[in-house]
Amino acid sequence: MVPSVARVSGEKIMADTVEDAGAGEGRGARRGRRSGGGAEARRALRTSGTVTQLTYIKRQIPEYEILSEEGMALIEGNADKVQEEIGIDFRDDPEALQMWRDAGADVQGERVHLPKGLCRELMKTAPKEFTQHARNPERSVVIGGKNTVFAPVYGPPFVRDLDGKRRYATIEDFQNFVKLAYMAPAMHHSGGTVCEPVDVPVNKRHFDMVYSHIKYSDKPFMGSVTAPERAQDTVDMAKLVFGDEFVENNCVSTSLINVNSPMVIDDTMGGALKVYARAGQACIVSPFIVGGAMSPVSVAGTLTQVVAEATAAIAFAQLCRPGAPVIMGTFATSISMQSGAPAFGTPEPASLLLGAAQFARRYNLPFRSGGSLTGSKMPDAQAAYDSAQTLYPAIIGGVNFMLHAAGWLEGGLVSSFEKFIMDVDQLAMMQKFANGIDLSENGQAMDAIAEVGPGGHYLGCAHTQANFETAFYRTTVGDNNSYEQWEADGAKRTDERANALVSKTLAEYEAPPLDPGIDEALQAYIAQRKDSMPDAFT
Repeated sequence: MVPSVARVSGEKIMADTVEDAGAGEGRGARRGRRSGGGAEARRALRTSGTVTQLTYIKRQIPEYEILSEEGMALIEGNADKVQEEIGIDFRDDPEALQMWRDAGADVQGERVHLPKGLCRELMKTAPKEFTQHARNPERSVVIGGKNTVFAPVYGPPFVRDLDGKRRYATIEDFQNFVKLAYMAPAMHHSGGTVCEPVDVPVNKRHFDMVYSHIKYSDKPFMGSVTAPERAQDTVDMAKLVFGDEFVENNCVSTSLINVNSPMVIDDTMGGALKVYARAGQACIVSPFIVGGAMSPVSVAGTLTQVVAEATAAIAFAQLCRPGAPVIMGTFATSISMQSGAPAFGTPEPASLLLGAAQFARRYNLPFRSGGSLTGSKMPDAQAAYDSAQTLYPAIIGGVNFMLHAAGWLEGGLVSSFEKFIMDVDQLAMMQKFANGIDLSENGQAMDAIAEVGPGGHYLGCAHTQANFETAFYRTTVGDNNSYEQWEADGAKRTDERANALVSKTLAEYEAPPLDPGIDEALQAYIAQRKDSMPDAFT
């Protein structure tokens, strides 16, 4: 029987309501199992693996700005009206309501009316950019500024496996996606819920997911947000890896906090936000919007709602801990007015992304959006077109943290192994595009032009010979051979070549080193916490 799941945030974060699991339990036991050597020794043991990894993108291209200053002022003024006159609900959270009263907001029941300018003033303490540390320091990423970080698909309960079967995801699928992300040079981040392992109890699977990110990758990872106590478990597990003091003073996890649009922050998302912000860990504050259902059908109306929702939640994070790292985000798509289903790759969400990115820059905040999104059921032409139409605006719009960058299928219901491989190939292309034009002496190639002269060719000149291996991006899954060569190679489609690459990549996977003492402490903590509660599937 398939375990039941309930969506608690827009991006398919699956969980069921469980009783408080006692997030503070087990600390004494886990501290006693750590290996010796102190914090410096532990950090020294977080050594690099053998994977050749591209660093996070440091964009050399300008951001595209879709709104004039007059347009920005108009939408910002409308967002102020939403916050002050309509208000934002903070549901089932008396503490949050009291915090807003103390900050000067007008709280009526669970609705918080925010005076004009209050959120902008509170947000000033949020950092413009910050480093998320990985257990391998070479994999750490800087989020914000001119940087872009790619992270995998997040949240689907189903996978499309290598046999072409659509089925519920398992913890083995989860681990395999973590391994693929670790092995992908252009994937800078391990992500979070790369798929929902429904073969593990709802109230315990977050342990296995966070552990998998730590064990099978040394890239940065995301934490659990499906209950405040699960967020605390993530923080406690991170302390076993990095040390208490390091976690207190540095960001080592990033977590997704979805506003339940329209204009609601519930106790699940708000509770997780409080845990992470107070621990100094980053939150991606993203209204989840299907235009026409959860926001107006117009771009300007939806953008107004995004700004109102996101800035209210970001300001609340600063009430929890001034200076806590926060990423302003939006996940928005349009809706088919015929079927009611979300539609991806359409122009309206691209315009919304570009506008929201401008507001993040206006507020000196990192920005999250984009991805390789599609409503297609297979990794086919529609999937490619849809993904390209969401990926490219994110690059030129200046997205700093791109969730769903690889593997997303069927409107976020499915994580696809084949599409993951196809997408990371495109990510590597985007990384090269974002580097801009090489204007160095080698890039100018004046020696080549002089050597060849009128009427010659460049195939054999010295400049070509010196640069041919790196001059042009070479796809890992595309086929640019002749028809005869393609036929001789088996006449395979792109998804078939991707299928073979998944198997090859997983066969070649080697886990990055992990200090045995840290591994032992993690396993002991997980065992103790799991033993403290019964399994819950409903």
